[in-house]
Amino acid sequence: MPHGFAHRLSVVVPSVTLAVNAKANALRAKGIDVFGFGVGEPDFDPPAHVLEAAKKAIDSGAHKYTPVTGIPALKKAIADDHQKRRGHEIKPENVCVSVGAKHALFNVALALYEPGDEVVIPAPCWVSYPEQVRLVGAEPVIVPTREEDGWLISPDALAKSLGPKTKAVLLCTPSNPTGAAYSEANLRALADVLRKHDCWIIVDEIYAELVYDGFQHVSLAKIAPDLAARTIIIDGVSKTYAMTGWRIGWTIAPKEVVQAIDLVQGQSTTNATAIAQHAAVAALTGPQTTVEEMRKKFERRRDVMVGGLNKVPGVKCRKPEGAFYAFADCRGMYGIMHGGKPIASDDEVAFFLLDEAHVAAVPGGAFGAPGYVRFSYATSEERIEAGLESMRRAISDARRA
Repeated sequence: MPHGFAHRLSVVVPSVTLAVNAKANALRAKGIDVFGFGVGEPDFDPPAHVLEAAKKAIDSGAHKYTPVTGIPALKKAIADDHQKRRGHEIKPENVCVSVGAKHALFNVALALYEPGDEVVIPAPCWVSYPEQVRLVGAEPVIVPTREEDGWLISPDALAKSLGPKTKAVLLCTPSNPTGAAYSEANLRALADVLRKHDCWIIVDEIYAELVYDGFQHVSLAKIAPDLAARTIIIDGVSKTYAMTGWRIGWTIAPKEVVQAIDLVQGQSTTNATAIAQHAAVAALTGPQTTVEEMRKKFERRRDVMVGGLNKVPGVKCRKPEGAFYAFADCRGMYGIMHGGKPIASDDEVAFFLLDEAHVAAVPGGAFGAPGYVRFSYATSEERIEAGLESMRRAISDARRA
């Protein structure tokens, strides 16, 4: 192979998630019923009017290139929706539509981070956050948080993590993998710290509409308008409207940042898919009843999942404020025999659950929290209950063996 691969790939950490998924798929190929608690996407269909809008876009000829940053109708819909939901006024020129929120985050990384820069990321965190930072030559500064603190970074911990090399701070609320969310008071306290440091503030709000028990999501962009010149919001239609495969996300940022992202994206994907953009317009401007219906179902599923996990021997789970993940402490399962040796890590817990209970879940070490396992409840209550019962049986059998 001529000259090998780019050195930048050597800094990317391979994910055990891929190994778990590969084994789960192999079990399915054998006809085994696997409980899919690892997938981070809603199991619902998009709203009917979104599907109709896509069909109409096809029939009306939406087959050509669009502006790199998105069609005007979608950028306006995003600006209007952001103001309505978040109470933060922006203009279409502050929006860049991308191929999903992950692409939006990578655009930001390419536009802002350089070798020698540091990006502060509270952990547990989504696996792609630190890897995108590393891919562009910058350094992620991982700041651990604790379950007893609600998996939230404290103002003191944030202040200690900031330094002369800090280029950005990256927050996610509600969080993947923990489901933890920052209240208005939490965000105001963090904003007080960030006012003293000249760095970018990036907030991933992709799960903002999926909050429970009356929790009120508040955007940092609204409560800290004095930080608007360096605040970047990431969002999209994937989670709110069950449109993961449509790949429409966006960045809301100062005009100069959007121009820089336009330059980056213009040399990669150009525009997001035209038809999907028209569907996203319909999602944002059409009836919102299905959004609330999905949210209520997720809330019930959360209660079933968390309540059930807390009845599994060796497992403890905090009730999350949002998203659709339960992040469970599984260290009580250490010592169970599997494959001829005692379980001693969250990776081994995950493979035990897959082998013996046919439950696919994601080890917490992948998110920076060894000893924990992420269980997605983006599936029916019946499947959740059946999967939990399978876990209980497998653990009981293993302890008796």
